[in-house]
Amino acid sequence: MLNIAEGSGRFTKPDKRNFYIISRGSAFECVAIFDFLYDQEIINKSDFDEFYKSLEEMSKMLFVMIRKLQ
Repeated sequence: MLNIAEGSGRFTKPDKRNFYIISRGSAFECVAIFDFLYDQEIINKSDFDEFYKSLEEMSKMLFVMIRKLQ
């Protein structure tokens, strides 16, 4: 979230694109964290699926934002 905000405040397309790429990578890191939490039985399958769906949607939106800045 913070990388998206920082990227939106940048003036050049390459700067914005870089922060959006970092943001997309962070979304993948979050998936790994939720996968670990599920494996450790800290969250249930329903919560994991909800988080995964949200992160997948966010990743797709960021991908479009990144592509538009090429």
